[in-house]
Amino acid sequence: MSIAAAPGDAAAPTGSSAVAPDTTGWNFYTADPALRDLLAIYLPADLLAHLEPHLQALGGMAANELDRAARLADRHPPQLHQRDAFGRDVQSIEYHPAYRELEQAAYGRFGLHAMSHRPGVLGWPEVFPATAKHAFTYLFNQAEFGLGCPINVTDSGAHGLRLFGTDALKARYLERMTTTDVDRLWQGGQYMTEKEGGSDVGSLTTVAVPEGDHWRLHGEKWFCSNADAEVVMLLARPEGAGPGTRGLGLFLMPRHLPDGRRNHYRFVRLKDKLGSRSMASAEVKLEGAVAWQLGELERGFVQMAEMVNWSRLSNGVKSSALMRRAAHDAMAVMGGRVVFGVPLTEKPLARRQMLKILLPLQQSLSLWLFTADALDRAEGANGAAPSQAAAAVLRLATPVLKFRVTRDARGVTGEALDMRGGCGYIEEWVNPRLLRDAHLGSVWEGTGNIVALDALTRAIGRHGCHEPFQAALHGRLDEADGLPDAFVHRLRDAVDRAVAFAAEVAADGGREVQARQATSALYHAASAALMAWEGAMTQARRGDARRALYARLVLDQRLTAQDPFAPADGAHEAAVSRLLLGEAPASITDIAELLTS
Repeated sequence: MSIAAAPGDAAAPTGSSAVAPDTTGWNFYTADPALRDLLAIYLPADLLAHLEPHLQALGGMAANELDRAARLADRHPPQLHQRDAFGRDVQSIEYHPAYRELEQAAYGRFGLHAMSHRPGVLGWPEVFPATAKHAFTYLFNQAEFGLGCPINVTDSGAHGLRLFGTDALKARYLERMTTTDVDRLWQGGQYMTEKEGGSDVGSLTTVAVPEGDHWRLHGEKWFCSNADAEVVMLLARPEGAGPGTRGLGLFLMPRHLPDGRRNHYRFVRLKDKLGSRSMASAEVKLEGAVAWQLGELERGFVQMAEMVNWSRLSNGVKSSALMRRAAHDAMAVMGGRVVFGVPLTEKPLARRQMLKILLPLQQSLSLWLFTADALDRAEGANGAAPSQAAAAVLRLATPVLKFRVTRDARGVTGEALDMRGGCGYIEEWVNPRLLRDAHLGSVWEGTGNIVALDALTRAIGRHGCHEPFQAALHGRLDEADGLPDAFVHRLRDAVDRAVAFAAEVAADGGREVQARQATSALYHAASAALMAWEGAMTQARRGDARRALYARLVLDQRLTAQDPFAPADGAHEAAVSRLLLGEAPASITDIAELLTS
């Protein structure tokens, strides 16, 4: 990824040409060499070769026709109708045709929801590893964030059904939830949140009453994603069960009963949301709705957590995608804008701002690929045996990723809006939509406080996942051949200190206030180690180690105390900026002094 200087001799353009261009006509896959480099590291060569044309196709669509559809779907959100044309009390939700166009691409053309569940998607004879699936998630959500939720809950719902459903339920629902025939598809939904219990899941009041081979649900769900989905996963308290999360069961509730009748629940209203406006979220009243138990009744919360962890990875990827799109837009501005007779690419403050946008983006890319790889290893993808150590890494990496990436997305989308200036505040441009959408990730499936506590008190305090996590990062650094010893030592020390700090906070209940700080430290140390390793791997593959420079920036700017009155090292910053914002590769020898000075 590089910034092309504005054409001409720096004479200020006039008229419409004075307005910086957007990314129309781009291809978000070919414009992202970091993604291509990392996929070459993480994916088997034959799979990547097979997927490359499809990634190219999605990259072009995301920057053009899907982006246009996403803009329309955001401008024309779903509408709830209480009656049909004949005056019957038949509720329906109406979507703009642009949203249906997005669904056709996501579910039909690319099968994003089905990649983890059935072979044959995009002509590949096996199910996709998570690293491959989320490469498509990453590209698609650069155009459209709202539909990312329905794709995600359909995917994770199918995952929950595969793990916990009876053979009869799987036979009835699983094939329809994973088909790429959009006309036959049954999308998934999740109705978890109630007025009494959002993050405090154990306070839920929805009651499940047994009736023959099924249950009847009574209560109200407060925030229901993909409201009119055909197959809904939700938590409810079986009649007579005790309080707290241990009293909750996990249930599958269909929109239509097996005989074709509508199930007994209704939409109270659709939510008027800040972002993700293209997708319908509703308040729902359960009035004896028929549902079937999933898995062990007393383990409903644990089983739901399995689905949520699956979803949190997707959540992190989507927030990373928002940053990627914001960075693309900022690059378009820098490459196409002349100010005060000088191309913006030559302005030191603009270059510094661009690095402030790129650094958290690149951290997120490394962390979500590392997390997806841990998921693949834990589940035994690509014919390998399932790994318990990888499962422990995944358990910690997932909340660490979700906590920090979703927060960084809010800042990065704002910085990109600032880069475009006043136009960035206008709804005709992509920036307001990115900024609004970015605020969803940090409250969806657990606020920052809840997710940080999950990482510290559960993943570390209860399950001891920090030690396998630390070992995995040390293993990456062991493979970072050629990097200066002093630089690698500094990275190891950062990993060890971050893990030790997190373990101390997890072990001391009185230090809960430091949970967010400790989770961020884990994220920054891990991303620095990973980007250094990726730089060494890319050096070996094509002679370019520049990615390791991002690791140096993390060490300096995220893990080292700064004196606010000390002048910056302008020469070092200018050299790093020139390399990271340019196209020319640089070897480890070329950048060794920049890594250690």
